[in-house]
Amino acid sequence: MNIENIKTLGELKKAGYKRKSVKEEIRQNLIRKLQNKEATFPGIVGYEESVIPDTERALLSRHNILFLGLRGQAKTRMARQMIELLDEYIPFITGSEVNDDPFAPISKFARDLIREKGDATPISWLHRSERYGEKLATPDVSVADLIGDIDPIKAANLRLNFADEQVLHFGIIPKSNRGIFVINEIPDLQARIQVSLFNILEEGDIQIRGFKLRMPLDILFVFTANPEDYTNRGSIVTPLKDRIESQILTHYPKSIDTALAITEQEADVLEEQKAVVKVSDLVKRLIEQVAFEARASEYVDKKSGVSARLTIAAYENAVSAAERRAILNKEKETQVWMSDLVGIIPSITGKIELVYEGEQEGPYQVAFNLLEKAFRSQFVNYFPNPDQLKKRKSGEGREENPFRPITSWFDKGNQVNLFFNTKDEDKIQLLYKVDGLHALIKKYFKHANEKEMALLMEFVLHGLSAYSLISKKIVEGKIEFKDLIGSMVNLGPSSHGNEDFDSEDFN
Repeated sequence: MNIENIKTLGELKKAGYKRKSVKEEIRQNLIRKLQNKEATFPGIVGYEESVIPDTERALLSRHNILFLGLRGQAKTRMARQMIELLDEYIPFITGSEVNDDPFAPISKFARDLIREKGDATPISWLHRSERYGEKLATPDVSVADLIGDIDPIKAANLRLNFADEQVLHFGIIPKSNRGIFVINEIPDLQARIQVSLFNILEEGDIQIRGFKLRMPLDILFVFTANPEDYTNRGSIVTPLKDRIESQILTHYPKSIDTALAITEQEADVLEEQKAVVKVSDLVKRLIEQVAFEARASEYVDKKSGVSARLTIAAYENAVSAAERRAILNKEKETQVWMSDLVGIIPSITGKIELVYEGEQEGPYQVAFNLLEKAFRSQFVNYFPNPDQLKKRKSGEGREENPFRPITSWFDKGNQVNLFFNTKDEDKIQLLYKVDGLHALIKKYFKHANEKEMALLMEFVLHGLSAYSLISKKIVEGKIEFKDLIGSMVNLGPSSHGNEDFDSEDFN
């Protein structure tokens, strides 16, 4: 069907156009995609066996949908992608505010126009990108915003009585007729406003200022909500929830690999940055581990959640920290070192909500502790578990402890100062000075190149610190590694393990 040639109702009839409801339209296009094994929600990672099948079943059932989950779980993105399940173009009566179907007009304007012009009624075509409406629910949203109100200016201009239906101004929902309408954070909508949605969902009629209009709106409704909002800021009133046929639970990535794929896809790293900064798989995993640690932390509010935006922002900051260092040192190429990960602290503090105990610790200290826990968790994926080595009796299997030469070197009073802006070659030389460090990496990673080996050497220092085998302190733009006992004697109990972190240290 060449839509460019169809400009009147009569021509549309001759072309044999068959009308469909928006839910039927989505259902048919979804069936076609499933039959052709096309991705129904491209770019949505980690939901292949859970949220996406649930959503597909709901759409096949022609249901309105409620996505229920914590922040940063792609709820709104899922809704926006449903646009691609709509037909590319649909016909509507030219000039209609509510996208009137030429074969089933619902507004007085459209009905009067068809009565007057018949088959000569002008037809326009609406692209699917224009068939999507979205509203963030806030306490100040009114019925007029969503449904509509009497427009006194229109009444004055047209010299009409307020009792005339033509004086009505339609809200965003009627204007989304024959499309998809999304209300984000539905619990934030006042209860009396939620009540105004009852009839639209169930009976299909709307009421504006005493005008009881029989307008069977053709809309797929998608709502999103945080489950904790039911008790924190508001709730979905029960009758409204009862009218939403499918409630779909979203979730955070269940594995590091899934989280890696999401960050890789979403992180906005420039090509010029990629040309200068290389990021190892180890560094990427450490960044993802921070989010997993945050979701399990006693200091972080689990009701609020920790979104994927944390790791996306952290990844971007890690790259920028390495890029900044390369610029200062006039290096053409570098990699993200472990010390660069201090630069992701601002990405963590801005993305987590703390409970009372966390507030007492302070956001920077909590963020730094999460990073340390990430080092601890990932360390055992690359090297033997230091805790298991500690449990061995004195003298038993001494030669088997691969970390002993390193800790012994620190026990002799040696220390390593890794400045944040150190050149790559200088950092490598510093790391090679630590007895046993290079030999350890050579033992477990025989095929690593020089840069990879140096990164793993630095990782070992952070890992041993996380397991309290050596001391680590961030101070005056550097990371200081010392022996554990000596640092406790010289600086007091507060220097044991990880130190308080000040944002001014990373300059």
